Amino acid sequence: MKLKPARLLLSLCILAAVPAFAQVAATVNGKAIPSSKVDLGVKQLVAQGKYADTPQLREAVRKDLITRELMIQEADRQGFGTRTEVKSALENARQSVVINALLAAHLKKNPVEESELRAEFARNKATWSDKDYRAHHILVESEDEAKAILAKLKSGSKFEELAKTYSKDSSAVNGGDLEWANASRYVPEFSRAMTALSKGAVSDAPVKSRFGYHIIRVDDTRPAKPPSYEEVRQELGEGLQQRKLQSYKEELMKKAKVQ
Repeated sequence: MKLKPARLLLSLCILAAVPAFAQVAATVNGKAIPSSKVDLGVKQLVAQGKYADTPQLREAVRKDLITRELMIQEADRQGFGTRTEVKSALENARQSVVINALLAAHLKKNPVEESELRAEFARNKATWSDKDYRAHHILVESEDEAKAILAKLKSGSKFEELAKTYSKDSSAVNGGDLEWANASRYVPEFSRAMTALSKGAVSDAPVKSRFGYHIIRVDDTRPAKPPSYEEVRQELGEGLQQRKLQSYKEELMKKAKVQ
């Protein structure tokens, strides 16, 4: 049976509309959420290795996007997007996203080569100490502050409590515990002072490094077993990537006209 021209045109319009409709995951107060956003959200979650691409995950991502769209519509209705502090935060976020994309592209063009990793491993191995140390430390900004803490220690205050109260290092929450680590892992000033202490001893004077002033206590030592290349390959790679990025930033700074 032949379709009349008008009916044929209507049929073609319906067929053309089907793909477009299929690309919309939801519509919130007239605003369409494209299915591509769901696909991207699922892809990012699956890439973390904790999720599988399932209908349940897709529905959870879809519901989250709907909620976010509802919230942003309400925020816009109340004028939050025009506030100075919100605009500033948005600009900072935009800069961070764009800068991260720039740095990722630079690393893609200048990847860490296997030869670089091997050379870095050889350099580290040459400086490896024959001892591991279990130590605590307190890190502060000024020498006077460090001396005041040493005085508190000599008067009977507990090292761990002083670390929790005064140390600006991330180890403060654990009372300054640095756990087991090879002496070569620390900056030279810290390492020299630590390795000179006997078991149970505390540094009798503040130890200065580029991070500030340290008070160190050595709890124990043990013979060190150098790690294999495979064990530290990822760590070495991350370190070399950071160096490449730092060099890139320095190159841009040299070319820039900063007044």
